[in-house]
Amino acid sequence: MSETLIKTGRIVTVFGGSGFVGRHVTRALAQDGWRIRVATRRPDLAFHLQPLGKVGQIQAVQANVRFPASVAAAVRGADAVVNLVGVQIENGRQTFEATHVFGARAVARAAREAGIANVAHLSGIGVDPKSDSAYVRSRAAGEAAFRDAAPQTVIFQPSVIFGPEDRFFNRFAAIARMAPVLPMFGGGDTRLQPVFVGDVAKAVAKALAGGAKAGGVYELGGPRSQSMREIMQFVCDTINRKRVLAPVPHRIDRFVAGGTEWAHFLSLGVFPSWLVVTRDQLKVLGADNVVSEAAIGEGRTLQGLGIQPEPVESIVPHYLARYRKTGQFEKPKLA
Repeated sequence: MSETLIKTGRIVTVFGGSGFVGRHVTRALAQDGWRIRVATRRPDLAFHLQPLGKVGQIQAVQANVRFPASVAAAVRGADAVVNLVGVQIENGRQTFEATHVFGARAVARAAREAGIANVAHLSGIGVDPKSDSAYVRSRAAGEAAFRDAAPQTVIFQPSVIFGPEDRFFNRFAAIARMAPVLPMFGGGDTRLQPVFVGDVAKAVAKALAGGAKAGGVYELGGPRSQSMREIMQFVCDTINRKRVLAPVPHRIDRFVAGGTEWAHFLSLGVFPSWLVVTRDQLKVLGADNVVSEAAIGEGRTLQGLGIQPEPVESIVPHYLARYRKTGQFEKPKLA
């Protein structure tokens, strides 16, 4: 047997561990010495996780949160559970209700029935059961499911998450590379507090190590908040593209969003998904997405967990370089 084979007895099941946030959480947990079961619908598409740990440390298992039996099998014998499953746009059977509510309830109940008290759940800032947004309401219902079935669960509510594989900064940069005008839905005044995916992963690992209050709700944000206008201007400056930032009035943006939804549906997926803006997403953009003063005062933040958040400026330019006219080179001509 290889000397590098992980011999620790601690096992954590991570639902959604093969996604954008999941791969970073998997890496952080591997560095902490956990043996990791990555519960995913398609284990055959999770081989990219193997280099994140030592030999035998990371294992992909088949599970679908829409099928409680598979969830129960995935947590059997585990010492901890992490739920990262989420969708931003509904697609087929992957609805908000199925993933954020039914799925969350299945994971929470499976953890309870398996006697697992060490549980973490990823949600989002600003969840509200009375929100106009179906996405926000479903996130609130998912949190309620965990509080009901597994009240000791540590809940994380991040603002928009950024990192090399994100669908936020990469999306704006891709549009700015082609379009002379960038539409600012909601007028560009909505404020966000982008948080680095690596910091979110550290927070999850910290919770499983006992560094967070059981049953606590932590709001995760970067060092400062920014308006959508500031963020989009930052993207343009970073990729050296001069673009017009055009505010889109509320009475028009829903028609634009509806048009992209139908284009994606009628084209059977041929219409680029990164160009799709849903009407529900516009509702989400109608409210600021920043860490609350209450969370700051009570230490329910990254800083409260002893994590110094990375600023956008130190991470984003490195992976947006490919959207510049000359790639990683600052000038089109070499001296």
